[in-house]
Amino acid sequence: MIASHRLLALPVAVLLTGLALAGCAAPVAGAPSSSPAAGGGEEQEIDAAWLDDGRMIGLVTQGSSGCVPTAEDATLDGSVLTVTLVGPDADTACTADYGPRVSLVVLPAGVDPTQDLEIRVTGDGWRGDTDLDGVPGLTAGGTTDYAPSAGWTDADGQFVILTWGSSTCAPMVETVTLSGPSEVTVLFATPPTDQVCTMDLAPRAVLAVAEGLADDAETFAVLTGAEFDNVRIPIVGEH
Repeated sequence: MIASHRLLALPVAVLLTGLALAGCAAPVAGAPSSSPAAGGGEEQEIDAAWLDDGRMIGLVTQGSSGCVPTAEDATLDGSVLTVTLVGPDADTACTADYGPRVSLVVLPAGVDPTQDLEIRVTGDGWRGDTDLDGVPGLTAGGTTDYAPSAGWTDADGQFVILTWGSSTCAPMVETVTLSGPSEVTVLFATPPTDQVCTMDLAPRAVLAVAEGLADDAETFAVLTGAEFDNVRIPIVGEH
């Protein structure tokens, strides 16, 4: 039985450090080709993380932080999830950096987050795949509670943080520090006092990297700064 789920474009924010930003109209040097090739094209490294108690995943791809692809479609066939990512309109000005960014995917019915999931991703002229290990205790299903969540990717020390709020005022990570053998404190940057935000409630995702945590231990992130007041959440999965 094949389950299919049409997705809305979900706004995301991405943490990219030490990268110069500049407007561009052409593809970023080193990025995959933009020529369409459904199911084919250049292969790209993909990482993924469970979010929102297994209702979502965050897909980590490489490219411009100003032109994050959005999930157009996600289809489940057995234990294989196929996701189509689409970039912004051709006339969108992209930043000239190249690094990891997060696309959020609302999972179709039938995905069991306690079981391993094979993920195949196609984009405009590129493709990639990854395996996401199941996590005991995740339940999925039902509606979101709009609470922050976080999940590990396969990349060393990398995790995705999901928060909810204004799509035009997404929080940005300032620092990540080790605050215990199995805990990290994530400090978000203070937004400008004159910042004007839309009144929508949208999912926002950022990447963070933690080092020095105890191996094979349940880990937690403490979110502080900006709109967060020491919110402690588990980072699900294995790091």
